[in-house]
Amino acid sequence: MNDDLMELYQEVIMEHNRHPRNYGVLAHANREASGFNPLCGDKIHLKLQVDNDHKITAAMFEGSGCAISIASASLLTEILQGKMVAEAYTLFEQFHELLTGHPTDIPLGKLAVFAGVSAFPARVKCATLAWHTLKAALLNNNAIVSTETGHE
Repeated sequence: MNDDLMELYQEVIMEHNRHPRNYGVLAHANREASGFNPLCGDKIHLKLQVDNDHKITAAMFEGSGCAISIASASLLTEILQGKMVAEAYTLFEQFHELLTGHPTDIPLGKLAVFAGVSAFPARVKCATLAWHTLKAALLNNNAIVSTETGHE
């Protein structure tokens, strides 16, 4: 990771950690799930509003954890607004590939700053917690997602 990208990574992570977007309760959610990383204690509860056309009209989260997990959840909720459910699944796959060192050529916008996380395998679970929680919320199965159940 070059110095400019590393600096941007640190700025984006810290900004989204200090001032998370879409943090709070989504009153009229029709999809939700919780995620937990037992290794470091990160907890995320994600709520979505999905309309009849399978469009994500709102996304909010609550939780606590390290800067990476909070920033990832914040960016996730920002990016999801207005996406179709199928697009959300595609974003999950692309983000996961980026974090596991197999990035696609598809531009991921602000999410690209997480590329450096792939060099720290223990932090990959922090960055993907909200994303695995997203998959559970989209399935609407009310499962509690754990980073230690083989997701990574």
